[in-house]
Amino acid sequence: MIDKTFRPKSTPLNPLEFSATVTNWQRQYGRNDLPWQINITPYRVLVSELMLQQTQVATVIPYFERWLQHFPTIEDLATASEDAVMAQWQGLGYYSRARNLHKAARYVVDEFAGQLPDNVDELREVPGVGPYTAGAISAFAFNKPAAIVDGNVKRLFSRYFGIEGEISSAKTNKTIWSLAEQYTPVTDSRRYAQALLDLGATVCTPRAPSCQECPLQESCNAYATDRVQILPTKKMKSKIPTRSGNFLLDLTSDGVVLVQRSADGIWPRLWCLPETDEPPKNATIHGKFKHVFSHYKLDATVFAQSIPNGATRVHLDEIESYGLPTPIRKYLNTLPT
Repeated sequence: MIDKTFRPKSTPLNPLEFSATVTNWQRQYGRNDLPWQINITPYRVLVSELMLQQTQVATVIPYFERWLQHFPTIEDLATASEDAVMAQWQGLGYYSRARNLHKAARYVVDEFAGQLPDNVDELREVPGVGPYTAGAISAFAFNKPAAIVDGNVKRLFSRYFGIEGEISSAKTNKTIWSLAEQYTPVTDSRRYAQALLDLGATVCTPRAPSCQECPLQESCNAYATDRVQILPTKKMKSKIPTRSGNFLLDLTSDGVVLVQRSADGIWPRLWCLPETDEPPKNATIHGKFKHVFSHYKLDATVFAQSIPNGATRVHLDEIESYGLPTPIRKYLNTLPT
């Protein structure tokens, strides 16, 4: 254990020393038994990477396992209906990821005969695969060297190299990507990439990082200069606004009326209670619910209101086969069947 008062010089390790240090740490203390690390295939890696975007590992695990039960191969996913895909994704949020994963499967089946390419340039052509995801698939699925930069890596590198500047700015992002490429080893790529993610997720955390357990402590700039709580430079947060929403509930013994939302706006292409801009006149309030999005809070009121004939009516015991937004599903689950 290193004395907490010890402040080493902030000279960073060279790339070979750095990769050796973090990969040795990962062998002993990293995460090595996650579902997508077992029986590794490019398809399993693709699914896990899109699910893990903006979502914690613990949340993803049960979704990943259920997904593979319903769509065990990329061909199964490619031929599935959009409703079937969205039904398995519901609850994970950021639903564009599900549609991108569906498009990616179809693209890979059509363009690459169902085999994901093993190089970053071709992977970038796959729908939903950006710079980080392409690098992650190359490293994790094929064990090929590729730079990866996500939120964990940004935080780790920002502290380790003493990089100032708002973490999401183009300038800071370019600096970190340049370092990531310079420090990516040519061997043991899978373990090195996992080491960076594990260090960021379990040691170099946003709050209360475990510097005493970090294998990079002695050469970390932020630790040496007492700036661990300052770096990375945080963006000023603006107050999240609250918006109202008005939903209609037409429930009979034959089921509840649902509509499929458009491809634009929130909850695109999901099935939902009908929504109106203004509260309906002379309608009875059935209930209320709240939901927090990344950019605003929804304060919703549900009105009991009959819907004209011709609408899609779904029995409550069949709801599970439809892709619904989480707050709508929760609300419907409170209704008697």
